[in-house]
Amino acid sequence: MARIQAGEFAPGEQLPSERELMEAYGVGRPSIREALQQLERSGIVGISHGERARMLLPTAHAVVEQMTGAARYLLSVEPRTLDHLKEARVLLEAGVARLAAQRADAQGLALLRQRLDEHRQASLDDFLQRDIAFHRQIAAMSGNPVFPAAVEGMLAWLGAYYRSLVRAPGAESLTLQEHQRIHDAIAAGQPDAAAQAMTDHLNRANALYRRFSEGDDQPDRA
Repeated sequence: MARIQAGEFAPGEQLPSERELMEAYGVGRPSIREALQQLERSGIVGISHGERARMLLPTAHAVVEQMTGAARYLLSVEPRTLDHLKEARVLLEAGVARLAAQRADAQGLALLRQRLDEHRQASLDDFLQRDIAFHRQIAAMSGNPVFPAAVEGMLAWLGAYYRSLVRAPGAESLTLQEHQRIHDAIAAGQPDAAAQAMTDHLNRANALYRRFSEGDDQPDRA
């Protein structure tokens, strides 16, 4: 790993053979294969049958994907993590909405409008996926490839939390109204309004979940 971090192997370049690695590190074949498999799971190398491992070009999406299992485990053992992630998501997506309003082009706006229309037409079973698609499109419009991966990761980690909110009485209509305000601010090229609309949207969702978790209200379905 130290040789990889030092840039000794470029993306697309093959690593030394298993035998060469065994000789270089003084370990057996099982240890080398275990190390290579770990690198493959981390998205650092690709392994094809009959070929030496090859370096991959890391992407933001691959990096976030590697964190998903750990994040879900942390959510299961440390309840406060949920509040920390929700707070982080508000700041992240408000900033992303601001950038989208500053950088949006005609194609991005057309896709955002399409995502909003698809969300309006979605059945209850599809509502969450259409909701995610709307947020994903805003992240893509930021022009920074790190943000779509980060937003995708947040939504994956908080999946169970969002499923309960989608099925809350009246949640669909209110969510669509808020998405419309976010869309309109981005389309109008108003960064402050877009960031505020996103902040209000997510804070409202967080407050709704807090009421559910405290037993003041209950979703109509699990």
